[in-house]
Amino acid sequence: MRTQVAIIGSGPSGLLLGQLLHTAGIDAIILDRVSKAHILGRIRAGVLEEGTAALMDQAGVGARLRRENLPHDGFDLVFDDEVHRIDLFKLSGGKRVHVYGQTELTQDLMDAREAEGLGTHYEANNVRPHDIDTDNPYVTFEKDGTEHRIDCDFIAGCDGYHGICRKVVEDGPMQTFEKVYPFGWLGLLADVPPVHHELIYANHDRGFALCSQRSETRSRYYVQCAVSENVADWTAEMFWDELRRRLPDETAQKVTTGPALEMSIAPLRSLVSEPMRYGRMFLAGDAAHIVPPTGAKGLNLAASDVHYLFEAVREFYFEKSQAGIDAYSRKALHRVWNAERFSWWMTSVMHRFPDMSAFDRRIQRSEFYQLTHSTAASTALAENYVGLPY
Repeated sequence: MRTQVAIIGSGPSGLLLGQLLHTAGIDAIILDRVSKAHILGRIRAGVLEEGTAALMDQAGVGARLRRENLPHDGFDLVFDDEVHRIDLFKLSGGKRVHVYGQTELTQDLMDAREAEGLGTHYEANNVRPHDIDTDNPYVTFEKDGTEHRIDCDFIAGCDGYHGICRKVVEDGPMQTFEKVYPFGWLGLLADVPPVHHELIYANHDRGFALCSQRSETRSRYYVQCAVSENVADWTAEMFWDELRRRLPDETAQKVTTGPALEMSIAPLRSLVSEPMRYGRMFLAGDAAHIVPPTGAKGLNLAASDVHYLFEAVREFYFEKSQAGIDAYSRKALHRVWNAERFSWWMTSVMHRFPDMSAFDRRIQRSEFYQLTHSTAASTALAENYVGLPY
């Protein structure tokens, strides 16, 4: 079989790219080694930049997002029980973020693709890209005991950090920059109303806490934990008790508890691999970079990668130009590194590090003072949080 773009990976980045290409009349086939149910079962980010929401509109799949999302115009920062609201809308000149679960976004994209009858192969085994340094790359995979080959013009590697696209180039010219943080996030998902209508980021003596949400009836909470922690050692009751200890008394008293739908521990790290283009294959999303979740940039960075890649491919076919293709890695990495810096900074300001000295703690307090007393400092925070322009 033949297509113009072979997309490996059917998470949000692969599906969004496929839908944008379809709206432009560019043919694409999507492959994934796991099942559709497995992809929809992942519990992931839920804070979308306006740029990500606009890309969903552009792809023709933004209607439910616009109808059901929770628009947030700000969030609370808490430092030693002192609360300060960051007014995103005012500070950023009228921008906001949208709370809409990644599972919902993925479902919207899957539904649209299925409705159009577009080629998607789930549970494809031994997926592998070939001849990426030539003008005639191709992808092979096995399905139901039969080997298949897809000839194409381009390959989009949207299959994550552990995917095959990254593996086939990481021993070559790829250069990776990484920082591993000495803690993780213990997260709990529950069908209870959020404690607050906006997110709360709390820096406490016991460690970081985040009060987030997926809807008006489903909440997502996190507490910083040691990397050695085992989620099996935690009960929902233990989690709720620890969360409330890290919040101001007035907020803690408003927390509605309930059974955990899901509990898990996520390690935190920052990682960027350069370049993001290898001949006719392009990496996007977690295949090229990972951010700590503190700044809500993971899914949004994947979306901006897709924006640059879609525009490059569109330009190649309709304007007969390679300029966008040649500039993809540079453009994407410029935005990636800005988001990495912001996520690293948010993580450094809001968490307790094992080796933190009294001096380090005073520096954190000074950062909080700057954010609460300097319009310039809070504006920089707001501009980065809502998303820098593409």
